[in-house]
Amino acid sequence: MLDALAAAGDRPVFEHGGREVSGARVLAMVGPVAAGLRAAGVGPGTGVALLLGVTPEAFAAILAAHAVGARLVGIRPGLPPDQVRHLLGLDVAAVVVDADAPPGSPPVLRLDDLLATPADGPPEPAGRAADVARLVHTSGSTGMPKACAHTYAAMTDAWTTRPPLWPPVIRDLAPRLGRHLVFGTLASQVMFEYATLALAAGGRVVAADPPALPEAVVRHRATSSVITVPKLAALVARQRSDPADLSTLRALVVSGSPLGAARHAEALEVLGPVVFHGYGQTETGMISMAGPADPPGSVGVPPPAVDVRVRDATGRDVPPGTTGQLFVRTPAQGSAYWGDPEQSAEVFTGGWVRTRDLGHLDADGVLRLSGRTRDVVIVNANLHHLGPVERVIAEHPDVAEAYAVAAPDDATGEAVHAFVVPAAGRAPALAELRALVTARLGAALAPVRVTAIDHPPLAPSGKPDKRLLPR
Repeated sequence: MLDALAAAGDRPVFEHGGREVSGARVLAMVGPVAAGLRAAGVGPGTGVALLLGVTPEAFAAILAAHAVGARLVGIRPGLPPDQVRHLLGLDVAAVVVDADAPPGSPPVLRLDDLLATPADGPPEPAGRAADVARLVHTSGSTGMPKACAHTYAAMTDAWTTRPPLWPPVIRDLAPRLGRHLVFGTLASQVMFEYATLALAAGGRVVAADPPALPEAVVRHRATSSVITVPKLAALVARQRSDPADLSTLRALVVSGSPLGAARHAEALEVLGPVVFHGYGQTETGMISMAGPADPPGSVGVPPPAVDVRVRDATGRDVPPGTTGQLFVRTPAQGSAYWGDPEQSAEVFTGGWVRTRDLGHLDADGVLRLSGRTRDVVIVNANLHHLGPVERVIAEHPDVAEAYAVAAPDDATGEAVHAFVVPAAGRAPALAELRALVTARLGAALAPVRVTAIDHPPLAPSGKPDKRLLPR
């Protein structure tokens, strides 16, 4: 990344608040911050938390912390206080902030002060291969977030900033990132890595504040951004009723949760051939991605550098077309959960990552997802996965989004409770959904109740948080 900034020279690589900042200027910020960190005792293996926004200074601070070999813990704005305390307790020696520091935090290093430190030479990466480079916390949608450890060796093996290693779908995506919108915080693994991809592709990073779509695309003449499934559904509905001029838009990368085939096809119809459907995890980085020409509802063909196996409950590989649990190996995958050997042993096993996602590979190698192993309902003592229920309900023409949860039931122990975001304001009747699900999946999975909602509750990561629906 330092080489890419040096090569950019006077070319603007970052826009923020009306400023255009060149590659040379961002690179010139890295040296002082690195010197300031070293003066504060930060070096290889030191834990540093980053509570920063989306600015060129924040981007430089992340690069500087990696240059000195620190172990980074990014903290997203909006996390609950107990999650912030949890992350600051992960052997963190200092926290770098560009605004207010959280109460009770470790020693605070203010970014403005670090930027004012005299540089002691050009930044030279000091990270040691086996050291942990970053702790990326999971979304917390299943409870307290886990901190996934990625080593400097894993980050070195990543293809993001190395164009010769880009898989075909990324070679298609990269030229579309000319003016790539970022928002929220660069502490987000997704935001940071697509920002570095944009810069490696010769584009620029544009900070969107506020990040509302489609307004931010129009205002910043953006060519690309990352979007969650709920926000994509809202954008498609908005474009149908009150279309904005999105003629500059060339790529929307859908991230965070699976995109059903019907909604995927609708997004391509309304927005054009700009939808990329990415599949990855905090533990693995990108696993696979569907481009605009790939089958809707799929996540494309995994690239050659990624190994995907579909296994049954006994751990045996299953034939193409058979649904099972996905195990993957990626060049830049994590190695463990920090301080959690029990969870680490369950997920990181024999060089593979147990994703706990369900899916199948078809005869052409296209990967399709079908749910989570622990997202289940137990009806009359029989275990059923809820992912297929959501996909069937989402096919109803009056449903924009569908979520299914297990609810207590006097007759069957548990039953399906469906929550739907209505399309065009009309919610389908319970009888219609019961008939649809019964015909496709059987009566045991037919919902016993349906609740219309304006939008799903969201975790701080922006992903739908189904745990909150029954409340």
